[in-house]
Amino acid sequence: MRSTRATAAVARLNQRSEGPRYTVVITSSGLFKLQAQAGDEAKQTSEALSLDDFVRFVDATGPQKIRRITKNDAAFAKQLVRKEKP
Repeated sequence: MRSTRATAAVARLNQRSEGPRYTVVITSSGLFKLQAQAGDEAKQTSEALSLDDFVRFVDATGPQKIRRITKNDAAFAKQLVRKEKP
């Protein structure tokens, strides 16, 4: 089902954010909208988007999860920097 990716993205957003709960609304044309629910009120936070655009929008919304970097990852990234020749 197409909406699985969209609902999973909204579930991740609800885990990251404190405050309003977010829901996904699927239009009759198969597009997706993000809706914020604060108490009894529901507020549209996005226009109708395709699935890929919706998932990108939801992943960029709200607080972002800080990625953990190990010492080995940091050392490897440091080695990837290209040195200029004199």
